[in-house]
Amino acid sequence: MAIRFEDLPPQVQNQLRQLQQLQQQLELTIQQRMQIDIKLKETENALEELNKLEENAPIYKNIGNLIIKADKEKLIKELQEDKETLEIRKKSLEGQESKLKEKIEELQSKLQEALKK
Repeated sequence: MAIRFEDLPPQVQNQLRQLQQLQQQLELTIQQRMQIDIKLKETENALEELNKLEENAPIYKNIGNLIIKADKEKLIKELQEDKETLEIRKKSLEGQESKLKEKIEELQSKLQEALKK
């Protein structure tokens, strides 16, 4: 026997809506974290490659549609700062993800209890 949404008490309907919103927020947070992971890996790879180069090797970087010659030390510093920023952002997103998962589990438990009645 299927239960129609309209037949549920208003409080349960509200909790179901909240659960959907939390799940959507979690999905977005996971997507953002995955994008940060990709950027972080790209930055780490770029740093690794830069460190392999000889001191006098010419280095170029993209700026918009331009490719310009760059100073190796300045570029390494920029990339290290980018990496630190990405790591902080990743940690923040992981915290948000964890809190959302807890809220979802809590709300699911409440809903299960309410539906048993």
